[in-house]
Amino acid sequence: MSFLKSFPPPGPAEGLLRQQPDTEAVLNGKGLGTGTLYIAESRLSWLDGSGLGFSLEYPTISLHALSRDRSDCLGEHLYVMVNAKFEEESKESVADEEEEDSDDDVEPITEFRFVPSDKSALEAMFTAMCECQALHPDPEDEDSDDYDGEEYDVEAHEQGQGDIPTFYTYEEGLSHLTAEGQATLERLEGMLSQSVSSQYNMAGVRTEDSIRDYEGECPFSV
Repeated sequence: MSFLKSFPPPGPAEGLLRQQPDTEAVLNGKGLGTGTLYIAESRLSWLDGSGLGFSLEYPTISLHALSRDRSDCLGEHLYVMVNAKFEEESKESVADEEEEDSDDDVEPITEFRFVPSDKSALEAMFTAMCECQALHPDPEDEDSDDYDGEEYDVEAHEQGQGDIPTFYTYEEGLSHLTAEGQATLERLEGMLSQSVSSQYNMAGVRTEDSIRDYEGECPFSV
């Protein structure tokens, strides 16, 4: 695996929260071997017995979860999805890279699975991941909280320094209508009145008003 590098494991200076030995790493279904998983505040790292491994930056991790599916051949494990590309370089991978470069809209996704020999450690591993991930929020989520509109200055309005919107009662609103506006309002009220009166003549519907209007008449022939 070309992306496996030799580097010192994260220590207390990097906020190491969990060190899990005898943990198998699986990349997109391919086993990388057994090594030690380091869950630190700065990064997530895995190193095999020879000192080769990889590190994942938390901003690139889009999802982490515990897999409890015992039917999986790997058994219970820690699942991590990364928005980055990690794979062995080969002629096939080079060809795949050329195809992916032609489609810039497709975001690369890599799946890692960490399978500890001690299954009882999974909860602690997941908790440590949650704590570290919370220290690296998604910048896009922060940007979405920004409000581009104008702010309402409550203090300025209370002091009479701001523009206060004008509200009218029904009677005040009528007095501000032009002659054309009043004619339009009367026409709409007339249409509304006709609509209300017609509801009593709906077939099969009888209200108290319709009973009074049609008292003594039978709307249906027997």
